[in-house]
Amino acid sequence: MEAAQELERRSKFLNSLIQKKKAKEQKDQNDRFNVHVRASDMPLPLQNKAFKCARDHLDAMPQKLDSKRLALALKKEFDSSDGPAWHCIVGKSFGSYVTHSLGGFLYFSIDKIYILLFKTALEPLDH
Repeated sequence: MEAAQELERRSKFLNSLIQKKKAKEQKDQNDRFNVHVRASDMPLPLQNKAFKCARDHLDAMPQKLDSKRLALALKKEFDSSDGPAWHCIVGKSFGSYVTHSLGGFLYFSIDKIYILLFKTALEPLDH
């Protein structure tokens, strides 16, 4: 019994080290892109893809923010790689209340720009 408890204790310790390392890596990634996650249920790899896509498009823009262009770029990126029905809202100030698919919601800021990216379920039309 003691051996099983020791194994469980070591397993929990190793798991906590792994979680701390992942959290630090995510924080470093966010700092690099100057990102602050406001709310999300999206898996980390998809979040990182959104951050990189947003940062790349913002860096490629001239001085003035083109929010429609950024929203379209994020929507197209996620529609093509992660299935259809993605929606994106970009701006310096907006309100929203949306329904989204599980695992498909990310609200974040990058610099002073707020981005809401979310996926909705597609329902087949019955004729």
